[in-house]
Amino acid sequence: MLTKDNTGLIVVDIQGKLARLVHDSAALIANCEKLIKGAQALELPIITLEQNPTKLGATVDELSTLLNPNKPITKFTFNGCEQAEFVDAVKRAVSSMDKDKQINTWLVCGIEAHICVYQTAMGLVDLGYKVEIVTDCISSRTLANKQLAVNKLVNNGVDITGLEMCLYELVKGCNEPEFKQILGLIR
Repeated sequence: MLTKDNTGLIVVDIQGKLARLVHDSAALIANCEKLIKGAQALELPIITLEQNPTKLGATVDELSTLLNPNKPITKFTFNGCEQAEFVDAVKRAVSSMDKDKQINTWLVCGIEAHICVYQTAMGLVDLGYKVEIVTDCISSRTLANKQLAVNKLVNNGVDITGLEMCLYELVKGCNEPEFKQILGLIR
């Protein structure tokens, strides 16, 4: 089960024109905005990746304003785990938590599902982390490629979840202090 004490969020490459070209881009960006706000309300560590931003552009404004001051990590490999800075950030997020928190699970959202999301998720699995893909917070230029990624990830031991499912799983109940914030995001 996801808990506030064992979970973090990785935002993969929701940037530039490509973010506007993927399948159902408006819903993707809106859902990722809710996911990020939910993660912030729950005080989860958040790490942002950008693929070659000088060529592809920066994280879209709707998300970058939320993620500030979290400086995105620039990568040139599709698998974020092949960038030492990203692996160091993951390790810092795990070790910087107080002694009651042990981050061993990463929620992953972003684009493109069949390339950077897939490869980064598999890289995290190879590093020994549990990974859950937030399926309504990922996309590719085609729906078929998104589905291909989800199928291959599931076949390789990655769990899937959805925006509502993961946020309610993390908040646990209506008596939790973050519940009203989470409810406000979902409604």
